[in-house]
Amino acid sequence: MEPVGSPLTAIYTHPRSTATKLLPAISAMASSYKDRFPYYPLPQNSSFPWMSSTYYKPAAINETWAPFSKSFQGMTASKKLPFISNKPTFITRYTPDDWYKSNLTNYKESETYQHDAQCLRVNTSHMIEDKYQQSEKTQGENTKSLGIRANDIGFWKSELCLELDEMIKETNALTDTKKRLERALAETEPLLQITQECLLQREKRMSIDLVHDDVEKELFTEVDVIRSCQERMQQYLDMAKAQLISNRVAQHELEKDLANKQAAHHIDNKCYNLSNTSDGISYYQGVERVDATISVPDSWTKFTDDNILRSQSERAASAKLRDSSENLLVVTANEMRCQFSRVNVAFTNRIAETADAKSKIQTHLAKTLQEIFQMEMNIEAIQKAMRDQGPPFKVAQTRLDERTWRPNMELCRDTAQFRLVNEVHKIDETVQTLEQQLRDTEDNLQMLFHAKSILQYELAVKANSLLIDQEKCMGIRKTFPSIARLLGSV
Repeated sequence: MEPVGSPLTAIYTHPRSTATKLLPAISAMASSYKDRFPYYPLPQNSSFPWMSSTYYKPAAINETWAPFSKSFQGMTASKKLPFISNKPTFITRYTPDDWYKSNLTNYKESETYQHDAQCLRVNTSHMIEDKYQQSEKTQGENTKSLGIRANDIGFWKSELCLELDEMIKETNALTDTKKRLERALAETEPLLQITQECLLQREKRMSIDLVHDDVEKELFTEVDVIRSCQERMQQYLDMAKAQLISNRVAQHELEKDLANKQAAHHIDNKCYNLSNTSDGISYYQGVERVDATISVPDSWTKFTDDNILRSQSERAASAKLRDSSENLLVVTANEMRCQFSRVNVAFTNRIAETADAKSKIQTHLAKTLQEIFQMEMNIEAIQKAMRDQGPPFKVAQTRLDERTWRPNMELCRDTAQFRLVNEVHKIDETVQTLEQQLRDTEDNLQMLFHAKSILQYELAVKANSLLIDQEKCMGIRKTFPSIARLLGSV
């Protein structure tokens, strides 16, 4: 027989030798037993060194020699007489033919058993060889299956590693975008404070300058623009935070699946490399009846594929959110910068208008002051003219009074009398006219003083408005944050 493990073809490489007949032919055996003495049983040994005592026990021969035990003492086995039965002689004896037939039957049964034993040995050898080959084939197929399984795990492990790397990069990029949104949102707060400070300062304008002008309209618009930008930034910031949570959940699932794949890959590689001569192999009774599996290949593949698809979906949503956030930062920066410029233009125009109004007020005030001076001089001239009419008026009245002292018929209403009376009336009319002119001039002078006070007040109002718009408001609006700061890059 060939060694165990050799291929089946090795057994039949050489023709088998013809089995040697161990027993003679039946006819020869039958003739050889003629003219022979009857069989006398020889002393048998109860133990056979070539036969296992576990499965084979020789039949015990207990001969009874009690009646002849003393007379046969000292006799050898060859001299002992055969046992003479005490049974009656009428019991039937077997014939020699029966004896020969019994022997032939035993021989045939022995040959049959020997043939069956030989067939059984050959079949057993073939079965052992077949089972060994089958075990080798099964073990090889299982080893191949383990190798394929390890390759499948390695493939999905590489896919998980690639997706995990992409997800980590995307999460880091989204984290940077979130930080940029936070910086840009924080950068809008000083702009809002500047605008509100301008509105608060402009509330300190006085009188007619406390007007709802274009500057105030643009300032309110700027407040609305900044708050709108802040609301949109905060909305995208909240979306980025929620997306980061989703990304980390997907990343955790990938890491968990990858860790399981690595452990399974290590175990299957270890199983793949095990052989019949490996260390650490042992019997584990009943392990084949333990079914600890919770998935099948389809569900196993679908689980990892779902994790990767979920990660890809979250990654796509994250990338889309990043692009939208980038566009939002650019749009909000442009909106705030454009509105800032419009407010500054409105301030510049308003300052120019106020400065022009102030200049005109100063011009009118100078003219008013000049006119006041002229009116004061005119009043002095009128008063002097009135004073100058006093002596002629006195002379005329004195003449008339003196002429009233003429005696009798000398009190004549002559031409001189008429002229003196007319002179007094004319001087009186002149004085009254001068007095009216003086009153009118004084009234006009009062109006000029009133206009002067109004112009001076308006000049102070315009100066205050210029101080607020030009110094306080434009002073804090000289610089605007850079685009990089509004984009959250720094």
